[in-house]
Amino acid sequence: MFQLIKKDAKTNARRGVIRAAHGDIQSPFFMPVGTNATVKTLTNEDLLELDSPIVLSNTYHLFLRPGMEVIGQAGGLHKFMGWNRPILTDSGGYQVFSLAKLRKLNDDGVSFQSHIDGSTHFFSPEKVIEIEDVLGSDMIMPLDECAPYPCERKEAEISVKRTTLWAKRSRDHFLTRKMRAKQHLFGIVQGATYKDLRGRSAKEIIDIGFDGYAVGGVSVGEPVEVMFETLDWVMPLLPADRPRYFMGIGMPDQIVRAAGEGIDMFDTCIPTRYGRNGSAFTSSGRKVIRNAKYAADFSPLDEACACVVCRKYTRAYIRHLVNVNEILGLKLISYHNVYFYVNLMKQIRAAIEADDYADFQKQFLTQYCASEGETIAF
Repeated sequence: MFQLIKKDAKTNARRGVIRAAHGDIQSPFFMPVGTNATVKTLTNEDLLELDSPIVLSNTYHLFLRPGMEVIGQAGGLHKFMGWNRPILTDSGGYQVFSLAKLRKLNDDGVSFQSHIDGSTHFFSPEKVIEIEDVLGSDMIMPLDECAPYPCERKEAEISVKRTTLWAKRSRDHFLTRKMRAKQHLFGIVQGATYKDLRGRSAKEIIDIGFDGYAVGGVSVGEPVEVMFETLDWVMPLLPADRPRYFMGIGMPDQIVRAAGEGIDMFDTCIPTRYGRNGSAFTSSGRKVIRNAKYAADFSPLDEACACVVCRKYTRAYIRHLVNVNEILGLKLISYHNVYFYVNLMKQIRAAIEADDYADFQKQFLTQYCASEGETIAF
């Protein structure tokens, strides 16, 4: 599944390629989040124009609407949404724990009430694998238990034990499914903010054996430095010959830092979520375009950006659209933001190939974080 192409000389950053049924993906890479089988405000044609190599979709939401019967009749998620490049689907476990009502959790799985209509459902590790089999996504995540932040050690221990149990059942059931030759199943390391539990979880998940490994239970409210301390604990334990996925993190400076630690895969809804709230990511930090100071600013969102939005439209015009609630304004910022992220990953890969990642990282973080009012220690 994973081929290592190049390691940076001075950092742990690395270049690789992931072989998927719907195409090869150059790593490190970013996955725009298409929760409901669409990246909000963007068409598939937009994503192809942006050269997004993959999208992420959500098992929980798709299970509830439109349902597996509809997607199965369509021939799988790729055909249903008209997307011919790779897709990763998460297990829906995080949504069950964060969105669902009256959930009941035990070693068998989790029963929950839909946040949409209150209907009752049950997810077991095997059920999630069967759903993802119907979806036909290229990379799939097993059901795991994500401990909240903060949490007591006992709660974190239960999460690790249950995640390992579910991972083993997921792997066993996956091997019985017809899609196993076309899908890659990842294992997820849990353990909250406890170093020994992270080490225990990593060993147990690796011993089961997966196509790739993810660091889960991060970006759940913990301070950024705690998140990166957790990454420092786990990274030396993960196999070098498998892709590494840092789940759910997504600010540009965090991605640049994590790529320097050797992470290959990232996902976040931040580019489109912030876009819908009138915020643009630029080489000099985040700009809240809806603010009054941009009312007569006829420069592009980012002088250094080559996307079609920055070539054709001004901050003043986009601000006007946002403030009069025109959908086009939200689309334009979202388009630019996804371009910014996809292009950032291209810059990261180029810097690794040039053995220049340390300098790239320092330059990017200095410029980006200074504009955000932050300081970075190198």
